[in-house]
Amino acid sequence: MTTFQKVHALVFHILLLALLPLKIASSLTAEAEALVKWKNSLSSPLPPSQDSWSLTNLSNLCIWDAIVCDNTNTTVSEINLSGANLTGTLSALDFASLPNLTQLNLNANNFGGSIPSEIGKLSKLTLLDLGNNLFEDSLPKELGQLRELRYLSLYNNNLNGTIPYQLMNLPKVWYMNLGSNYFITPLHWSQYSCMPSLTRLALHLNPSLTGQFPSFILECHNLTYLDISQNGWNDTIPESLYSNLGKLEYLNLTNNGFGGKLSPNLYMLSNLKELRISYNMFNGPVPTELGLISGLQLLEMKSISAYGKIPSSLGQLRELWHLDLSINSFNSTVPSELGLCKNLSFLSLAVNDLTGPLPMSLANLTKISELGLSDNSFSGELSATLFSNWTQLISLQIQNNNFTGKLPPHIGLLKKLNFLYLHNNHFSGPIPVEIGNLKELTWLDLSQNQFSGPIPSTLWNLTNIQLMNLYFNELSGTIPTDIGNLTSLQIFDVSNNKLYGELPATIAQLTALRNFSVFSNNFTGSLPRQFGKINPSLTCVYLSNNSFSGELPPDICSGGKLIIFAINNNSFSGPLPKSLRNCPSLIRVRLDDNQLSGNITDAFGVLPNLVFISLNTNQLVGELSPEWGECASLTNMNMGSNKLSGKIPSALSKLSQLRYLSLHSNEFTGSIPPEIGNLSLLYSFNLSSNHLSGEIPKSYGRLAKLNFLDLSNNNFSGSIPKEIGDCDGLLSLNLSHNSLSGEIPDELGNLFSLQIMLDISGNSLSGALPQNLEKLTALEILNVSHNHLSGTIPRSFSSMLSLQSIDFSYNKLSGSIPTGRVFQTATAEAYAGNSGLCGEIKGLTCPKSLSPDKSGGVNKKVLLGFIIPVCVLIGMISVGAILRRRHIIKNLDEVSKSNEKSDQPISVVCGRDGKFTFSDLVKATDDFNDKYCVGKGGFGSVYRAQLPTGQVVAVKRLNISYSDDIQPMNRHSFLNEIEALTELAQTMRVTEKCDVYSFGVVVMEILMGKHPGELLGTLSSNKYLSSTEEAQVLLKDVLDQRLPPPTGQLAEAVVFTMTIALACIRESPESRPIMRAVAQELSATTQPYLSQPFTMITMNKLRGFQK
Repeated sequence: MTTFQKVHALVFHILLLALLPLKIASSLTAEAEALVKWKNSLSSPLPPSQDSWSLTNLSNLCIWDAIVCDNTNTTVSEINLSGANLTGTLSALDFASLPNLTQLNLNANNFGGSIPSEIGKLSKLTLLDLGNNLFEDSLPKELGQLRELRYLSLYNNNLNGTIPYQLMNLPKVWYMNLGSNYFITPLHWSQYSCMPSLTRLALHLNPSLTGQFPSFILECHNLTYLDISQNGWNDTIPESLYSNLGKLEYLNLTNNGFGGKLSPNLYMLSNLKELRISYNMFNGPVPTELGLISGLQLLEMKSISAYGKIPSSLGQLRELWHLDLSINSFNSTVPSELGLCKNLSFLSLAVNDLTGPLPMSLANLTKISELGLSDNSFSGELSATLFSNWTQLISLQIQNNNFTGKLPPHIGLLKKLNFLYLHNNHFSGPIPVEIGNLKELTWLDLSQNQFSGPIPSTLWNLTNIQLMNLYFNELSGTIPTDIGNLTSLQIFDVSNNKLYGELPATIAQLTALRNFSVFSNNFTGSLPRQFGKINPSLTCVYLSNNSFSGELPPDICSGGKLIIFAINNNSFSGPLPKSLRNCPSLIRVRLDDNQLSGNITDAFGVLPNLVFISLNTNQLVGELSPEWGECASLTNMNMGSNKLSGKIPSALSKLSQLRYLSLHSNEFTGSIPPEIGNLSLLYSFNLSSNHLSGEIPKSYGRLAKLNFLDLSNNNFSGSIPKEIGDCDGLLSLNLSHNSLSGEIPDELGNLFSLQIMLDISGNSLSGALPQNLEKLTALEILNVSHNHLSGTIPRSFSSMLSLQSIDFSYNKLSGSIPTGRVFQTATAEAYAGNSGLCGEIKGLTCPKSLSPDKSGGVNKKVLLGFIIPVCVLIGMISVGAILRRRHIIKNLDEVSKSNEKSDQPISVVCGRDGKFTFSDLVKATDDFNDKYCVGKGGFGSVYRAQLPTGQVVAVKRLNISYSDDIQPMNRHSFLNEIEALTELAQTMRVTEKCDVYSFGVVVMEILMGKHPGELLGTLSSNKYLSSTEEAQVLLKDVLDQRLPPPTGQLAEAVVFTMTIALACIRESPESRPIMRAVAQELSATTQPYLSQPFTMITMNKLRGFQK
């Protein structure tokens, strides 16, 4: 090499060395500029620790807060901003400017947005912790390029989508936590493989990870920690898990949907220290092999649907310190072997079906600090030895069992106890005074036992106590002033005991008090006037069912947090507390059954949270303020039995949640607001015993959910709105003692649910009783008394089988009372004041021939029992009507001529010459007065008449007009009936052949629900219908259309009865059956089988049937 060349090389190296610091300085500058630019993109204000990040401080980059450079201080290697409370994104961070970064820790900040894909350029990164932030969207697949990464935490963000399978390309990662996000299950887990170095994997709290167990996990043979809890896995656990993951020390499958039985191969996970599998659906017993995992320290199997015995092999787990088998169906005793687990500090067997006494071996658990045995069926007494050895207890919960006997005084040795729950057992005797030694006690619940005697005075020294529940015992004595020592007391409940005396004034000093309950005791006297004034947290006050008196504390709600105020059934007097007006927190108020007075008008303000208020049975006056309409949450409003007056405000119609409204027994006046019909949820509505007037609004028919309506004892007028019949959920309707008039609307028969009462008594209702009321088959009380009702009591009312009480008294009703138990067993008072009623009730006896039959039911025997008396009646009619045919026709012609242009009834006297006259009949029936009427038919009425000779006859007065609007067929049917009667004229006596014709007519009238005149004309003549047309007349079209078509045996009975009726009205008397034969047929126990569907049976087929 020449001298020149050597010089040139030397100069080049000198220049290179001179430029090297410039390159290093340039690299640090680029990193600093990138970091400052990112810092400036973050949301203000920034914490003081970020002040060092400045371009004016470039020379000190390596000592910036949260920045660590490499050993040569030539490049940034670590950024640790965990817990810095920064807000922003990563989009402004130039990852390419940080090529030597090995650790990036942004844990516990407020970073959001997406994780940039450029993060994959950090090729030297070994730790990436973005946990506990707000990152969202899917993970960039470029994370799979971080080949040096060992630690990856993305825990607790809002990341979603599938986990990129490229993450499986990270060969050095040993820790990966993707928990608490919204990742979803990929289409195929087969794309995923396990990272060979992975030892800790957490996928928990991703509720959209569902389906089968991820197969790639089974390939991670080096796993020592696996947490896939609180997801949606619903598969069985693969058996290969036990063989492939033998290094596992921690396994958490809690709160998934894993099913199947627990495998006995669990023991293969021999290195397990913690096994958490709670809240799954492992149905079956716990395998005894579990006892072979000798190093197990924690075992949680809560709520896994396990049953059977608790394995005694669990006693082999000598390192176990935490055991939770609660909320299962174990139905054995507690195995004594559990006493061998002497390291146990937590044991929960709560909510099972365990029985028997506690084994004495549990006294060996000297380290036990939390013991939960509640909600089982344990029995027996608690041994003093147990309490003597459990001195480390912090929590003892053995409530809801069957423990008995006295509590041993050794319970006072549990000096560390914070929680003592013994409620709902059968402990008896006095409460041990030694409980007062438990100075650390914060929650004490001895309720629902049989403890007796006074409350020990030592309990008033428990200055840390926050909850003291002693309710439902047999405690006696008083509450002393020492209760004021319990300065931490928040909940105090001694209700349902035998305590007495006055409440001490010191309860007003309990500044932490929230719930105060002393109801159902024998307390007397007044409340401390300061109560509530310095109890700012007071939320619930229960004083009901005592003998308190005096005025209520005026500042009971001064803290503004009172939710429940219940003082009902006492003797409180005076005005309502003023503080209630400014107590918007109130939800439930019960002041009923006291002697409170004063004006209610301004006592309550707008209470938006109020759900229930009852002021019943006091002496309150004033008017209801429209502000009540602003209590939007109100469901129950009960203010009955006071002296409230004025009008009912229409603003109540704004209470859209209202279900119970009771303003009864007050002095309200005016009309009731029709807008209340908009309260679609109203269930019970009671305005009875006021001075309300006007008409009942039709809008109340829209109250579809109404079950109870009581408007009785007011001055309502007008008619009963037919719209009330649309309230088809009504169970009770009481409109009695008003001034209602008009007819009873037929629509009330649509109230099929009406069960308790229908009371419309004490009004001025008129007209007939609607037959439609017979549909009220569930009704128990029917009262229509003291009205102006007329007509008969429909016989169909006998089908109202649920009736237990009836009252038809003081109306204008007539005729015989219906059959049925309640009608026959009612006293005469139920029918008093109705001169035309008769029946087999003392004082109402009908003539023997007119008395109703007593039999019940709807089968053939009923028909027989009803029809035969009718047949006898018709026979009597026939006797009174026998005349020679030409004599009758002559009379008809004469009457017809005299009435050609008249609508007056035809009056024809048919009888034996010289025996009686028409005048005799007029006198005997008081000019055919309704009180002598015993029945009405299609063409006339039947009257009972006693002749001057003493003879009693039945008289049928035929009513028909010959005007042009009468169809020829009906007129023809009438003449046919006359012809049938004149057949008797030859012998002047009723025969077995003529008698049966009338019987057939009556039977048809019963089946058809009307007189069969039109049908009789059709069947007796071919003048109007051809045989082909006749064949198309269906039986179902002839029957009473108001009733549903009969089915089954009832259909057979109807066909059978109509067949007999048609046989009885055959044109030829010789072809008719005799009455004895008809009676025998009706009494038969068999009926013809229907050879075709009921809906296809024609009248022609039945006419041709021969029995």
